[in-house]
Amino acid sequence: MNWNLSAEERAIIRELAKKHAELAALPVMEERRKGWYDLNDAKPGARPMVMVDNWTFDRDFMPESIYRCKTDTGRAIERQLLRAIRTHELIGDDKVVPDTFDIWWFVSIDSLGVPIPVEKVKDSQGVETGYHFQHPITDLKRDMHLVKPVSCSVDRAKTAAWKAFLEELLGDILPVVIRTGPMGASSLTQNVVRLMGMEAFFVAMYDSPGEMHALMARLRDNCLGAMKWAEAEGLLRVNNGNQNLAGSGFNFTTRLPAPGYAGGAARLCDMFGSAESQETVGVSPDMFGEFCAPYYRAICEPLGLVYWGCCEPASPLWEHIRTIPHLKKVSISRWCDEKFMGDALRGTEIVYSRKPDPKFWGVDVALDEDGWAKHIRTTLDATKGVFVEFAVRDVYTVHGNLGKVRRGVEIIRREIERARG
Repeated sequence: MNWNLSAEERAIIRELAKKHAELAALPVMEERRKGWYDLNDAKPGARPMVMVDNWTFDRDFMPESIYRCKTDTGRAIERQLLRAIRTHELIGDDKVVPDTFDIWWFVSIDSLGVPIPVEKVKDSQGVETGYHFQHPITDLKRDMHLVKPVSCSVDRAKTAAWKAFLEELLGDILPVVIRTGPMGASSLTQNVVRLMGMEAFFVAMYDSPGEMHALMARLRDNCLGAMKWAEAEGLLRVNNGNQNLAGSGFNFTTRLPAPGYAGGAARLCDMFGSAESQETVGVSPDMFGEFCAPYYRAICEPLGLVYWGCCEPASPLWEHIRTIPHLKKVSISRWCDEKFMGDALRGTEIVYSRKPDPKFWGVDVALDEDGWAKHIRTTLDATKGVFVEFAVRDVYTVHGNLGKVRRGVEIIRREIERARG
C-alpha cells in the first residue's frame, strides 16, 4: 500500500483528471446517456447505439509513447484517464466519459482450487496473444476431487487505503467510487476447458455423463458461492449506469435496482450480470440442453438482468438460450444467423447486441468502406423493429491506422440514419 508519486506525476494526473471531467460534462455525454437508457429500457424508436471495445488493439490505441508517468502506480492511473479521453477524441463512439474515477474491491477468488498453468506465445509484434492451458484433469473420474469449493476473500483495508489515496490525489476533480459486479465465474464451460481441454470435455459427455454432470454441478455451486459471498459481504454496487459487461454495450437502465432496494450495498437481484459459453459451438442443441443449459439457468436466476454470449453463435442454441432467466441482451457474433435472431427478438425487449466481423478493421491497413457499409446494412435489414446495439470488438490490430476506427464508427452511424429514414 506504498503508493507514492512524485510532484511531477501528481501534476500529470491532475491535469488529465481535469480534462477527463471537462469531457464528462459535455452536452453530448447526456445525449449518449439518454440513448443508452432508451435502448435498454426498450423505449419505442430507440436508436441503435455504437461502442468500440478498444483494449484489444492497445498496441495501436495506447502505445508507450503516450505515457508520461514512470511509476507503476502513476502509469495505472494515467492509463485509466487516458483511455476515456482518447476514446472520445480519437474514436467518438457512444461511450459516455465517466464523471467519476472508478475503482474495484481488492478481492481474491479461487473458483477451482487447483492451479492451472498457462503457456503464452507472443505474436510477430511481441504481444502475448496465443495461450494454452496445462490441464490438471486428465481422467475425469479419477481427478474430479481436484476441484475444490470456491474460496473468496476481500482486503477491505487495502481498498479503503487505495480509495483514500486517490481521493487525496484527484477526488476534488473526479469523485472516487467503488464499483463491482456479481464476481461469479459466469463462463462455466470455459472453466471446464481450463480443467480438462475441449476434446476431453466433448468426449466426456458421451463416455462419462454422470461425472460430467457432477463437474458442471460443482462449477455451478462455486459460481453461485462466489456471487452469494459478494452479496453477503456487502460488496455489490448497483451497476445500472455507465458500466458494461463482456464487451457489450452499456448498462444504463431504470429496470434496476429491483423493488425493495434500500440503497448502499446491492443484492444480486439488483445487478446486471453476464454469462457465455463459447466453448460449446461444436455441441448439439440436445447436448447443450442436457449438460449446460440447466447450470447456466441456475447461475443467472439470482440476477436482475442478464447479458448472454460472446463470440459463440446464439442461433443454433436459441431454444435453450431463450430460457435463461432475466435475459436482456444477446450477443450476435459474426457466426450467427442474423435474420433468424432478428426474427426471434422482434417483438421482445431483448437487445440484439451485434458484434460485427472484426476482419474489416483488423486485416487490411485501409478500411474497405463499401464492404463495411454493406456488412452493417445486413444487420440493419435483419433487425427492423428490434432493439440493437453495435459492439465492435476482437480487433487485435488496426495497423497503426486509428483513423480507420473513427471512420468505421461514422459509417455505422450513417447507415443507421439511412435505415431509420
